Amino acid sequence: MATKTIPAKNIQSNTKQETALPPTRMSTVIKDALDRIYQNIDTLGASSEHWKKIRKVLSDEDKDKILETAFEHYYNAEEMKPFQAELIKLQRHLERTGKKIIILFDGRDASGKGGTIRRITRYMNEKHYRVVAMGKPSETQRTELHMKRYIEQFPRSGEIVLFDRSWYNRALVEPVMGFCTQEQYKRFMKKVASYERNFIDDKKTFLLKLYFSVSKEEQAKRFERRKNDPLRQWKLSEVDLQAQDLWDEFTKMKYRLLKKTHTKDSKWFVVKSDDKHKARLHTMKLILKAVKYIGRSRTLDFTPDPSIIIPGHKELEIMDKERKKFGKFIS
Repeated sequence: MATKTIPAKNIQSNTKQETALPPTRMSTVIKDALDRIYQNIDTLGASSEHWKKIRKVLSDEDKDKILETAFEHYYNAEEMKPFQAELIKLQRHLERTGKKIIILFDGRDASGKGGTIRRITRYMNEKHYRVVAMGKPSETQRTELHMKRYIEQFPRSGEIVLFDRSWYNRALVEPVMGFCTQEQYKRFMKKVASYERNFIDDKKTFLLKLYFSVSKEEQAKRFERRKNDPLRQWKLSEVDLQAQDLWDEFTKMKYRLLKKTHTKDSKWFVVKSDDKHKARLHTMKLILKAVKYIGRSRTLDFTPDPSIIIPGHKELEIMDKERKKFGKFIS
């Protein structure tokens, strides 16, 4: 298979470049900021609408929580920026060399796939990347080869395509929800490796397969937020409403997916995403290890945290141990 993947042996821990503040330091920063604002608010144009809003926040009984959230968002964004800049360098390299990248974002519902994609592409040149999120297949597409509508979206020379759920829907959501027959599922699992060899067959294409994994408890919290937040209610789907009840079934399909389709030439990486920021940051690092490019920073650490990014075969070992110890999968 000509498709290149990231060697799992290179996944080691080193987080020297991470700058997020610990909670104790965060509290100190908030207190210092509050002190400075209180001291200067009367001389900083307090009559303006801007400062009226600040006064309102400072008088809110939840002001510490509000400010802590603001600081956390700020530091998280700052921590990602050097890697987002590197992603722009990677884009330029692809443009110059004609190389292509396909990144698959699969996994459980509410596991942070879309948010990670948005952080990855935030500063990229829109002309040279595409995000593909497939809807339900049309009646015509249902009669065609399952891979066909995905192949039609593959990258052109110098382009990155990010699939927000991929052809592996046939191995995860569809069989659990009854959207495909068992015969269709089995045929896909038998053929998918050859599909990837046949349709991603040039030496200039890199394939990254990411499975986002969130805990059952965290998934429940995120679903609750979607239900109660008008800005997020559109995210709720038929699958979301059943995901908790079907948790064990989805876990079994995850295991079969990794067992059958994590191969030497086409590896999966499991992204532990209970902590959204860490998942986003270390996914960026993983992507940046895929291709050597001119101008790569010599000071940044591109090594993903092995507690966040787990090669497929390692995840299988963890799941096998769980099943042996508890009689079922826990992850």
